[in-house]
This record gives sequence, structure tokens and C-alpha cells, in this order.
Amino acid sequence: MSAPFAVQLRARPGALKLGSDGEPTVTLRVQVAPTWDVLRVVAPAATPVSTVKQRALDTLLPDAPNANEFVTKLNGWEVLDESVSVGGSGAGNGSTFLLLYRRRRPVR
Repeated sequence: MSAPFAVQLRARPGALKLGSDGEPTVTLRVQVAPTWDVLRVVAPAATPVSTVKQRALDTLLPDAPNANEFVTKLNGWEVLDESVSVGGSGAGNGSTFLLLYRRRRPVR
């Protein structure tokens, strides 16, 4: 199955692949608010949200502080337990995870 159209909007070329070949996967869109940069992630539904978050931050913000300083949101709601799987969080094929700083930051 091809990736949903919304996942492809303003995303970097290519995709970050998690898991092993042959597993059923979902295609996600991960967006980091400080830069509004977008990354496509192809991961098994059993992948923990924290793993997706950490790998996306490593790719999009390599100089970012600790991943705990970021909040993961799905459909406008914070994912409170990031140890839950992507499928268990309610995300499906084409969902967007938004990563925001936990605390407001000063504008410079």
C-alpha cells in the first residue's frame, strides 16, 4: 500500500524506517515545532511512541536537548504514556505526531 498523501506534504525526501523487513508497518508523519520540519517514519504498529520520538529528534534536531523536554501530541492531545505502542496510542496509517517543547521558550 502506498503512503497516504498527507504524510508526503512538505516532508523530507525518503523515510526513516524502523523495525525489520517483512513486518506490517504504518507510515507516520512526525513534525517538530521549533523548525516545523517534517519526517516520514515507516514503523511497525508495535513500536513504542518513545522510540519514534527519539529517532525523529535525532534526525530532525541532532543538537536538541534531552527528548524528555519534548511533548508528543496526536490529534491535539498529549500522548501521556510514551511507552505505549504506536498502534495503542490511536495512531494509524497517515497520522501525525507533533513534537513540541514541554516549556515555552523565549523568542530571540
